Amino acid sequence: MGRFFVNNPNNNHIIIDGEEARHLVLVLRKKPGDQVDCFDETGKEYKVRIEKIVDNKVEGIIITQFERNCEPHIQITLFQGVPKGDKMDLIVQKCTELGVFTIVPMITERTIVKWEEKKALQKQMRWQKIAKEAAKQSRRKVIPKIEPIISFNEAIQKKGVQEAFVLWEDEHKKGLKLFLRQSPVKDKMSFFVGPEGGFSEAEVSIAVKAGITPLTLGPRILRTETAGLAALTMILYELDDLGGKDG
Repeated sequence: MGRFFVNNPNNNHIIIDGEEARHLVLVLRKKPGDQVDCFDETGKEYKVRIEKIVDNKVEGIIITQFERNCEPHIQITLFQGVPKGDKMDLIVQKCTELGVFTIVPMITERTIVKWEEKKALQKQMRWQKIAKEAAKQSRRKVIPKIEPIISFNEAIQKKGVQEAFVLWEDEHKKGLKLFLRQSPVKDKMSFFVGPEGGFSEAEVSIAVKAGITPLTLGPRILRTETAGLAALTMILYELDDLGGKDG
């Protein structure tokens, strides 16, 4: 049936507009009396009965409100070096499905693509839209936030105080598996993935000085669009609910 995003339900009354409404009316052919599932930015979910459709604006009444416990307990931030082509689209979509909380695109030393401010904003908006659609499809309560594109040095400062690591192909001793099993942090974590070509030695040195741990994913070199997905999967499997709960 699909799920539809709504802003600020007013008592039991909701309005669906924009692309959400066009999809509901023109593609799914919904009409007054039909029921649809909706969710808002707070994570609440609703069963809604359509009351009226006017100019591709859908008005409905909330029949029931419920909450689905499907969000990870740990909030994970991915700092992703922007890759070339449309690889970032895939990264945003799949990381959203898995359970990422925030994605921060970075321009690093080895980033190939360069954008002016207007183009960078358009890219951010596109990625946010992809995250929204992926959150709907995977029945997530929260739409991950796609931050504005920033520099590597800005990303290091933005990391904050939560536990963080950087994936580096030249790290051969410290692995992510042991790092996660020894980590005392269970609520917030961030990690850094480079673009094609990874991070430079100078960038990793800056990260280390900021308290960020260089780690390896294993003996094989992964593409940038694979590395983040692999690391995110490992974190959620080791520290959260991916793979199902015990018992």
